[in-house]
Amino acid sequence: MIMKTEFSDAFLLEAERHAAWGAAQLEALTEFMPEGPWTADLEACLYRQGDLELRVAVLGTYDLRERSWMWGWANPGLRGSEVVALTGGIERYGRAHAIAEFTEEVVDLSGFEDPRRAAETLAFAGMGVAEAPGYLGLPAGPDSQVYFLPDDPQVPRAGLDAVSLPRQLVTGAGLIGRSARQVVTGYLDHHGLPSREDGNLIRTDLPGGSTAEIEFDDACRIAAVRLTAV
Repeated sequence: MIMKTEFSDAFLLEAERHAAWGAAQLEALTEFMPEGPWTADLEACLYRQGDLELRVAVLGTYDLRERSWMWGWANPGLRGSEVVALTGGIERYGRAHAIAEFTEEVVDLSGFEDPRRAAETLAFAGMGVAEAPGYLGLPAGPDSQVYFLPDDPQVPRAGLDAVSLPRQLVTGAGLIGRSARQVVTGYLDHHGLPSREDGNLIRTDLPGGSTAEIEFDDACRIAAVRLTAV
């Protein structure tokens, strides 16, 4: 296990691809989940909170004392079981795209300025790669946090809404701050929207016939999002 002080460019660019749609999806999941205590049956891949029961996968765990992250697929007690089958795809994706953060069984985050935030970034990026409808981070003991991926059609998917599009793109661009262009193209790809790039502009046609134009400034930040109605 090698201690990290920052994430690789490859990882950050991948995380940026999911920033805008992922943030919107986490909002949708938060609104959907009921209040109440939670329990989990890992053998049955079931998570219960209040009167809701969901099928889930174990995304990973964060050790607060060691300040380290372990992927679900690498957990010795769960390796090869059904509850980590979904997250095994994250490791395969990491190998295919040379992203070390997805292939290291345990990621030492103690060198980060904010290890807890770094763990959340790993969870967020893993959620994106798995195309899961959010993630749930919950205390599993005094020194441990467990993260689940919902794997259940009950969870609503955040759809494309032209009115909220500017807010979602700007919010997503502010989460990681590595590449706003990657945030925009990732959001459009997620929603299956074709895009046309012309210098500092990205244009796309929205459902219903309207058009969105995203402009970037000289520092590659989002300068404006303009919507043109039919």
